[in-house]
Amino acid sequence: MFRVLVLHGPNLNLLGNREPSIYGTASLESIDAALRKLSTELGIELVIRQSNLEGELVTWIQEARGDCHGIIINPAAYTHTSIAIRDALAAVDLPTIEVHLSNVYRREEFRRHSYVSGVALAQISGFGSSGYLLALRGLCEHMATSGSRGCSGGGSSASGTTVSIS
Repeated sequence: MFRVLVLHGPNLNLLGNREPSIYGTASLESIDAALRKLSTELGIELVIRQSNLEGELVTWIQEARGDCHGIIINPAAYTHTSIAIRDALAAVDLPTIEVHLSNVYRREEFRRHSYVSGVALAQISGFGSSGYLLALRGLCEHMATSGSRGCSGGGSSASGTTVSIS
């Protein structure tokens, strides 16, 4: 069975209450529930974690090596600051999709730079909570087309792309 690590970065535990005009009204719990539902349909197992601590996220990425087939990560503010997360993702060499709820390219200038995107298979930004589902389908499709087992369905390939909506 295909196993995917889903990591939520800092402040995402506040979703639903935190700046809903930017991040939407979906709670982290509802996002995780939708991911679990889709993972059941796709026949894959998810490990879902959230932390406000950079080192904890790095440790979980390292632990995914040999245990998971891919990673979906919303590094949140660490996107723009964490070389440690970028280096951990590069070291484990697992297909990774970077997700952002808002379209970071329509926001402040500092949010337009991602340390993670250079080591990610794809980046999805601006689709709100649906971005996580797109990431899961895209990662599953990638794994299916690259010869991995465990995905019974999927969406269009996300290889090397950035997807965002205005």
